[in-house]
Amino acid sequence: MTQPTSTTRPFSAVEWMIAWRYLRAKRAEGGVSVMTWISLIGITLAVFALIATMAVRAGFRAELVDTILGANAHVSVYTIGRADDLGRVTKGFQDYTAIADQIKATEGVTRAAPLVKGQVMVTAGQGATGAEVYGISAADISTLPRVAHGPEAQGDLSRFDSGIAVGSGIARQMGIVVGDRLRLIAPTGVKTAMGTSPRVNAYEVVYIFTTGGFAIDNSRIYMPLDQAQSYFNREGFADEIEVMVDNPEAVDDFSSALLAAGGQGALLWTWRDSAGSYLRALTIEDNVMFVIMTILVLIATLNIVSGLIMLVKNKGRDIGILRTMGLTEGSVLRIFFLCGAFTGVIGTIAGVVLGCLFAAYIDQIMAFVNLISGGDVWDPSIRGIYALPAKLQVGDVASAVALSLGLSFIVTIFPARRAARMNPVEALRYE
Repeated sequence: MTQPTSTTRPFSAVEWMIAWRYLRAKRAEGGVSVMTWISLIGITLAVFALIATMAVRAGFRAELVDTILGANAHVSVYTIGRADDLGRVTKGFQDYTAIADQIKATEGVTRAAPLVKGQVMVTAGQGATGAEVYGISAADISTLPRVAHGPEAQGDLSRFDSGIAVGSGIARQMGIVVGDRLRLIAPTGVKTAMGTSPRVNAYEVVYIFTTGGFAIDNSRIYMPLDQAQSYFNREGFADEIEVMVDNPEAVDDFSSALLAAGGQGALLWTWRDSAGSYLRALTIEDNVMFVIMTILVLIATLNIVSGLIMLVKNKGRDIGILRTMGLTEGSVLRIFFLCGAFTGVIGTIAGVVLGCLFAAYIDQIMAFVNLISGGDVWDPSIRGIYALPAKLQVGDVASAVALSLGLSFIVTIFPARRAARMNPVEALRYE
């Protein structure tokens, strides 16, 4: 009775040994070795580029959103205006203190601050620029994270009631420091028989803040609320209530409660209304970039196919011998699959290491790029923030690894099947 032929256990030590042996091509088979190195380097660079791109995109988005949420209202409560007995329309809240207290009592609200806002021209010496003035109380400005606790703040915010707080961009343009005086010119001043004359006042700069947002730092001035009311002829009124909530991402869930607390005629403007279109554009760009980088990874993994086809061609005689010795088609397939998988796994690991190092040392890398380019390659006036950030996320790294390994394993199957289906008789006929 004929004994059944024994089969090799899947991915046994023998298959691993043969696969590793084939990867270490001899000098006469240098073409295979070169193709293996090309595949390895290609996958490494592709995974590195994918992780670096996703880290930069995630960092940019997180920094931008943090800047928006740290220096701006999550929700602005305002009114459309009320007409008095004489038909004059007045906008804003007259009972703003009570309304702010009602809003603060709303569940999920962490801050509610009355504001007076106005446009002015700023002059100092021979310089002039435009700015937006926010009238706010000293207690409320101290609760703005990016303003009161900025990394590069100058001056003493406790002296806010005796002066103004100025963005670092304005201070840089005007060439002023803490203790200097700024002249503010507002078009709505005193009404005379000849018309409305501009209102001109000088204020001491007691605090210079840096929020990290270029547009804010170059256009915003904070003034004590009572002085802003007098300066803009808004005595007894607040233009809006600046509200912050504990979960800005779910800001729409607070709409009904805030409208009820704001009273009749109240309207809402959320941070998503002002920046939502830009954030949606970033999301679309992120998705497009991921697709493009996926194609790059696919092109890199296709080099594995070229290398394995050359390897199968060079090892035809070996495949015939192994088959006549009893090795099954499955074993041959797994041997050449392991050859391609080795390249994919090693290239992926190397790419992940390089991508993580890039994200960790992004500041030093950008400093080196600036050094060799002879200038500042990151223009905050265009991008809105002062530096190129990077934020590594576990999900991004995992998706890059899964994508690279998945494509590497898939493309490896086709040349491995070709090797497994090779007829041993044909492979040895001319040997």
